[in-house]
Amino acid sequence: MSNEINEIKSKDFTHNWVNSSRFLFYLQVFCIMAFVLGGCYRLYNQRYKGTPKVEVQESSKYEPKYK
Repeated sequence: MSNEINEIKSKDFTHNWVNSSRFLFYLQVFCIMAFVLGGCYRLYNQRYKGTPKVEVQESSKYEPKYK
């Protein structure tokens, strides 16, 4: 009876702190990487959207045109 309980406890997530801490560490790493890669992907896709067309004065261009 006690062997069965010890075997179940050794496989249980809450009773084995080595396996649970390793699992939680990798879960954190995965979540952070997913968040960073998702943000990079979103920035990459929307990099040129919504940029307004700005009118530049003729006198401030590389070859200025004066009146």
